[in-house]
Amino acid sequence: MQRDSINFATMGIPKMFGKLLIPTLFGMLSTATLIIAEGIFVGHGVGSDGLAAINIACPLFTITAGIGLMFGIGASIVASIHLSKNEIKAAQINITQAFIVSSILMLLISAIIAFFQKEVAYLFGSSEHLLPLVMEYLTWMAPFLVFCMIMNLGLFVIRLDGSPVYAMCCSVIPAVINFILCWLFVMKLDWGVKGAAIATAVGVSIGGFMVMTYVVFFSRKLHLYRLRISQKSLMLTGRNIGYMMKLGSSAFLGEMAISVMVLMGNYAFIRTLGDDGVAAFGVACYCFPLIYMIGNAIAQSAQPIISYNYGAGNWARVRRTTTISVGTAIICGLGAMVVTIVFCKPLVSAFLDPACKAYQIATQGMSYFAVGYVFFAFNMASVGYYQSIEKAKRANIYTLLRGFIFLVICFLFLPKLLNIKGIWLAVPFAEMLTSVIIVGWYFSDKRINR
Repeated sequence: MQRDSINFATMGIPKMFGKLLIPTLFGMLSTATLIIAEGIFVGHGVGSDGLAAINIACPLFTITAGIGLMFGIGASIVASIHLSKNEIKAAQINITQAFIVSSILMLLISAIIAFFQKEVAYLFGSSEHLLPLVMEYLTWMAPFLVFCMIMNLGLFVIRLDGSPVYAMCCSVIPAVINFILCWLFVMKLDWGVKGAAIATAVGVSIGGFMVMTYVVFFSRKLHLYRLRISQKSLMLTGRNIGYMMKLGSSAFLGEMAISVMVLMGNYAFIRTLGDDGVAAFGVACYCFPLIYMIGNAIAQSAQPIISYNYGAGNWARVRRTTTISVGTAIICGLGAMVVTIVFCKPLVSAFLDPACKAYQIATQGMSYFAVGYVFFAFNMASVGYYQSIEKAKRANIYTLLRGFIFLVICFLFLPKLLNIKGIWLAVPFAEMLTSVIIVGWYFSDKRINR
């Protein structure tokens, strides 16, 4: 297998960042684009009810991705620091522990979802009308969530092992397969939301298989390591897992924040505008992965560079990488905001029939929602920096502010002040407040350290 030539200690920062970012961004944008395509197929093949049902099931994926990202980021940071000190065996042990423990955890969650589908559907905000569609989606998707988690975790390992192009393939190939099967099952065979779920399940299963094939047979340094079964080994595993979860906890919280965003938005819209409001908000939730993937790609591309050089004590390279990643995030966030505002109506019409009520609600609100993209991208890059230098507490504070505290406050009070517009602006306002806190805290640190 051809490998990418990356030396985290000596290669020029802009060149190395670009070498990591381009395949990572391409892979994530491909995935996001094809997620959007799935929404388009469901919106036109099933209707607004189908789109609303999948949007209600969305927290299922954010929980899964959150677990994968938490263990992936945590294990990658720890392994990066070990590799910078040439402690290859320790890095392999950390990676192996992350794969085993996260897989067990995900299988337990899948079992809970499978046995308590109705309760989970109501918890996610389903109405009685949408309940059959939501449960149908959960039935076909829940058993395959472990493969989705493995794919999210494994991409960090593969990039750290020096193969970002293969990591990109692990995102693109499953996404293309998902796209083709979703078109076939939903548009041609008329399988409805069941078809969308099966298409996604097949795609993530192939992605998980590709990740494990690389780690087992083709990795350069980060092979799976055979762990000992003893009391001492189990205690060591528990300690290592706890530390990895601490470092990656802000990523998990970030994914949970998306669940909170979806849940709060669904509750707000279904209370105010009914199922049509949920379908309209579903368009925003389908478009959101684009900016999320951009911010995530930037943070993930910077992470191994920052962590490696942090472990080596090279702060000049850490600061240079951080400046590039934050600047890139701001530019990309602004670009996504402008595109969404300018092409709002064509974007919404791709998902919904212009004659339906949900279309009118979405076109009136998407531009307000898009204002938050630039703040979100900046926040993602900033949180990624603090994760990479083992400042998990700071990263968690920012994630809790933007994804929980400010978000809930904004969803509770902005609709009372601005009516429907306030629901659309709740997420952007929460992201903006967090950006202000991050900038203020950064300059406060600089004044203290002078």
